[in-house]
Amino acid sequence: MSLAGELLKKYEPEIESLTLIPSDGGKFEVVINNQLIYSKLQTRRHAEPGEIAGLVEKFLHS
Repeated sequence: MSLAGELLKKYEPEIESLTLIPSDGGKFEVVINNQLIYSKLQTRRHAEPGEIAGLVEKFLHS
């Protein structure tokens, strides 16, 4: 299952919008409800397995 599919399956009632921005230029960003959740350009690294889901959980339940 894709990252977007996994997040929507688990959090669909809480997510108004979900944007994943992949790019061959090193850009990978996750935006939920118009809030930047993760940026590969800012962290200068790939997300660890489960990291994005953890950030989404924290964002939605904080």
